[in-house]
Amino acid sequence: HVVVWPGPRADWFTAEALTDLVSTTWAVGPASNRVGVRLAGARLRRAVDDELPSEGLVTGAVQVPADGQPVVMSRDHPTTGGYPVIAVVDPRHLDAFLQRPPGATARFRWTAGDRSAVPSATPP
Repeated sequence: HVVVWPGPRADWFTAEALTDLVSTTWAVGPASNRVGVRLAGARLRRAVDDELPSEGLVTGAVQVPADGQPVVMSRDHPTTGGYPVIAVVDPRHLDAFLQRPPGATARFRWTAGDRSAVPSATPP
Protein backbone atom coordinates (compact mmCIF):
# COMPACT_ATOMS: atom_id res chain seq x y z
CA HIS A 1 0.00 0.00 0.00
CA VAL A 2 1.03 3.57 -0.71
CA VAL A 3 0.74 5.73 2.41
CA VAL A 4 -1.12 9.03 2.03
CA TRP A 5 -1.72 11.98 4.31
CA PRO A 6 -4.96 14.00 4.20
CA GLY A 7 -4.74 16.82 1.70
CA PRO A 8 -5.63 20.45 2.36
CA ARG A 9 -9.03 19.98 0.66
CA ALA A 10 -9.98 16.54 2.02
CA ASP A 11 -13.01 18.25 3.57
CA TRP A 12 -14.27 19.04 0.04
CA PHE A 13 -15.04 15.34 -0.51
CA THR A 14 -17.82 13.07 0.68
CA ALA A 15 -17.21 10.48 3.37
CA GLU A 16 -17.67 7.85 0.66
CA ALA A 17 -14.91 9.44 -1.45
CA LEU A 18 -12.49 9.40 1.49
CA THR A 19 -13.24 5.71 2.00
CA ASP A 20 -13.08 4.95 -1.74
CA LEU A 21 -9.63 6.54 -1.98
CA VAL A 22 -8.19 3.86 0.32
CA SER A 23 -10.45 0.92 -0.57
CA THR A 24 -10.11 1.06 -4.37
CA THR A 25 -7.45 -0.71 -6.41
CA TRP A 26 -6.38 2.09 -8.76
CA ALA A 27 -5.00 1.48 -12.26
CA VAL A 28 -2.28 3.74 -13.65
CA GLY A 29 -3.67 5.26 -16.83
CA PRO A 30 -1.95 5.45 -20.23
CA ALA A 31 -2.00 9.27 -20.18
CA SER A 32 0.36 9.34 -17.15
CA ASN A 33 3.62 11.23 -17.59
CA ARG A 34 6.23 13.22 -15.66
CA VAL A 35 3.60 15.84 -14.83
CA GLY A 36 1.07 13.50 -13.23
CA VAL A 37 0.11 9.88 -12.72
CA ARG A 38 -3.51 9.54 -13.82
CA LEU A 39 -5.48 6.89 -11.97
CA ALA A 40 -8.63 5.02 -12.97
CA GLY A 41 -11.02 3.51 -10.46
CA ALA A 42 -13.89 4.67 -8.26
CA ARG A 43 -15.20 8.17 -8.99
CA LEU A 44 -14.33 10.38 -6.02
CA ARG A 45 -17.28 12.67 -5.41
CA ARG A 46 -17.05 16.13 -3.95
CA ALA A 47 -19.15 17.40 -1.07
CA VAL A 48 -18.32 20.98 -2.12
CA ASP A 49 -19.02 22.04 -5.71
CA ASP A 50 -17.47 25.51 -5.48
CA GLU A 51 -14.75 26.62 -7.84
CA LEU A 52 -11.32 26.48 -6.26
CA PRO A 53 -8.89 29.33 -6.93
CA SER A 54 -5.45 28.17 -7.98
CA GLU A 55 -3.30 27.01 -5.06
CA GLY A 56 0.27 25.84 -4.67
CA LEU A 57 0.99 22.16 -5.35
CA VAL A 58 3.59 19.78 -3.99
CA THR A 59 4.97 16.65 -5.62
CA GLY A 60 2.74 13.77 -4.52
CA ALA A 61 -0.42 15.88 -4.21
CA VAL A 62 -3.50 13.85 -5.20
CA GLN A 63 -5.68 16.27 -7.19
CA VAL A 64 -9.21 15.30 -8.17
CA PRO A 65 -10.57 16.97 -11.32
CA ALA A 66 -14.27 17.17 -12.15
CA ASP A 67 -14.35 13.62 -13.58
CA GLY A 68 -13.51 12.25 -10.10
CA GLN A 69 -10.43 10.32 -11.27
CA PRO A 70 -7.39 11.28 -9.16
CA VAL A 71 -4.10 12.54 -10.54
CA VAL A 72 -0.93 12.27 -8.44
CA MET A 73 1.42 15.17 -9.16
CA SER A 74 4.81 13.94 -10.40
CA ARG A 75 8.25 15.58 -10.64
CA ASP A 76 7.39 18.03 -13.45
CA HIS A 77 4.01 19.15 -12.07
CA PRO A 78 2.87 22.76 -12.33
CA THR A 79 3.49 24.97 -9.31
CA THR A 80 -0.23 25.73 -8.93
CA GLY A 81 -3.45 23.89 -9.62
CA GLY A 82 -7.18 24.52 -9.45
CA TYR A 83 -8.52 21.11 -8.41
CA PRO A 84 -8.96 20.11 -4.77
CA VAL A 85 -6.22 17.96 -3.23
CA ILE A 86 -7.76 15.06 -1.31
CA ALA A 87 -4.45 13.57 -0.14
CA VAL A 88 -0.67 13.75 -0.45
CA VAL A 89 1.52 10.68 -0.98
CA ASP A 90 3.98 10.18 1.87
CA PRO A 91 7.46 11.15 0.59
CA ARG A 92 8.85 7.75 1.68
CA HIS A 93 6.47 6.04 -0.79
CA LEU A 94 6.57 8.60 -3.59
CA ASP A 95 9.52 7.43 -5.71
CA ALA A 96 8.32 3.82 -5.89
CA PHE A 97 4.79 4.99 -6.70
CA LEU A 98 5.92 7.32 -9.50
CA GLN A 99 7.79 4.47 -11.22
CA ARG A 100 4.63 2.41 -11.79
CA PRO A 101 4.01 1.98 -15.53
CA PRO A 102 0.62 2.35 -17.24
CA GLY A 103 -1.56 -0.64 -16.40
CA ALA A 104 0.06 -1.20 -13.00
CA THR A 105 -2.15 -0.99 -9.94
CA ALA A 106 -1.86 0.75 -6.59
CA ARG A 107 -3.73 0.85 -3.30
CA PHE A 108 -3.59 3.74 -0.84
CA ARG A 109 -3.86 3.71 2.94
CA TRP A 110 -4.11 6.60 5.36
CA THR A 111 -1.01 7.23 7.44
CA ALA A 112 -0.74 5.28 10.68
CA GLY A 113 1.18 8.17 12.20
CA ASP A 114 -0.79 10.95 13.84
CA ARG A 115 -4.34 9.55 13.85
CA SER A 116 -5.76 13.06 14.34
CA ALA A 117 -4.58 13.83 10.80
CA VAL A 118 -6.73 11.09 9.25
CA PRO A 119 -10.13 12.33 8.00
CA SER A 120 -12.91 11.30 10.39
CA ALA A 121 -14.82 9.60 7.58
CA THR A 122 -12.31 6.77 7.55
CA PRO A 123 -12.44 3.88 10.01
CA PRO A 124 -10.08 4.24 13.00
